[in-house]
Amino acid sequence: MIPRRLAAPAPGWDVETDIVVVGSGIAGLVAALRCRERGRVLLVTKALLDAGSTRWAQGGIAAALDPADSPAEHLDDTLVAGVGLCDTAAVRTLVTEGPDAVRRLIALGTRFDEEDGEIALTREGGHHRRRIAHAGGDATGAEISRALVAALKQTDVQVIEHALVLDLLTDPDGRAAGVTLHVMGEGQPNGVGAVRARAVVLATGGLGQVFSATTNPEVSTGDGVALALRAGAEVRDLEFVQFHPTVLWLGPDARGRQPLVSEAVRGEGAFLVDGDGTRFMVGRHELAELAPRDVVAKGIMARMRETGADCVYLDGRHFGAAMWERRFPTILAACRHHGIDPVTDLVPVVPAAHYASGGVWTDLHGRTTVPGLYACGEVACTGVHGANRLASNSLLEGLVFAERIAAAVAAGTPDRPGDPVLGDVPGPLPSPEARADIQRVMSAHAGVLRDADGLAAAERALAALPGGGEPGVPAWESANLLTVAAAIVAAARRRTETRGSHWREDHPERDDAAWRGHLTTRLTDAGLTTAYAPLEDR
Repeated sequence: MIPRRLAAPAPGWDVETDIVVVGSGIAGLVAALRCRERGRVLLVTKALLDAGSTRWAQGGIAAALDPADSPAEHLDDTLVAGVGLCDTAAVRTLVTEGPDAVRRLIALGTRFDEEDGEIALTREGGHHRRRIAHAGGDATGAEISRALVAALKQTDVQVIEHALVLDLLTDPDGRAAGVTLHVMGEGQPNGVGAVRARAVVLATGGLGQVFSATTNPEVSTGDGVALALRAGAEVRDLEFVQFHPTVLWLGPDARGRQPLVSEAVRGEGAFLVDGDGTRFMVGRHELAELAPRDVVAKGIMARMRETGADCVYLDGRHFGAAMWERRFPTILAACRHHGIDPVTDLVPVVPAAHYASGGVWTDLHGRTTVPGLYACGEVACTGVHGANRLASNSLLEGLVFAERIAAAVAAGTPDRPGDPVLGDVPGPLPSPEARADIQRVMSAHAGVLRDADGLAAAERALAALPGGGEPGVPAWESANLLTVAAAIVAAARRRTETRGSHWREDHPERDDAAWRGHLTTRLTDAGLTTAYAPLEDR
């Protein structure tokens, strides 16, 4: 049974603020900076302030910054990548507000790479124009995080680090009134406390740790989606988990966060080959290696199946040492750390869990279906990504919609937080060891390749996991992973077609007549419920 509330000690301390922001990636940091103009802001982050998922982003941020480019072209590329399920109004918001939002990011101190005094732009998969701004070659996320953290430290925003958010506090009318959280090694009994607030902004990032191999950091355990489900919020499109096509293959037993080989490497001209040196993506799509990520991931998996190989290869040897060192120093160092030199060697790659296109359902101002609860960044489903995220749209989405939340918070929050209540009896917690079991089940049955029998087996295996876990970070994270895994499987079982990053081998074709719409999941007293609704653009 999925718990409606996490078992935890009663809060031993509390603080009050106006707005609490949970997460310190680009979405959380920008939300905190913009919301501070609307009142007191407290930012809570699970690790260190600069350790959000943004710092790991290599490729860059997409925006129509080149005079030869246009928001309309960016919109078209995004809609194609989303395979019919993007919300056109959300995409239009992203691409039209994106360029100025990037310029404001630069004004905050972000230093993008330049050529001849202009921002250097590159291409990635699915883009027909060079519109990806990058920094430090392949360290864009780290530079954006550096600039935003520096800007935040110049403000009066309060920060609590090493804090795992547990559950949403609501007032008697069901409006968000704060959160409970556990500060690791600090505070009162077991570190559990409460933050009372007029508004709560979730910017908790992704859920990649649901799978055995992922590009996500260890803290990406789906905490925001799980909290939102327990609070009664709607989540949408969770079946669309994007697997990055090119993650460094470290052997069949590799687990946890794996080194990413950015799509920008292919954007600059590297190509994919099999063990015989054949460029197998040529002829599969007009853009070959630069096709949308779902197409490339499927092409790689198909080639591995055809040849019986454990991986395929990325060939960038023609770049030469100077280009690798200038443009991709982070990737070069990671490869060499594992005994591979891209200057002279083929780089072995496989797909791995990378990005959740679905998440907590929001409107165009980040409002969820729970009053006073907002979401932005990867934890949210704004409608921008549809069935498959276009490369480098994620940083832009976090930036644009975090800015929009600030205006919505100002217009829609009470003068003071309501009196918080914790509803529902806490449910049993899985054991800390369940984390590995969840990852094994999800990787085996709900990864890149899915079918009815495997998804049914995953549902049974997840439901059979025993309880008995004691309150604490390992058991709470396992509970969050179990909640999110069960929701992904429920949606993946329901969608009997192949679309974008959801690949059903038993239903290999796209079915617009039956499935051009969204699956919305809620957690009720009866458990998880999933309902289908046809696509309606806003």
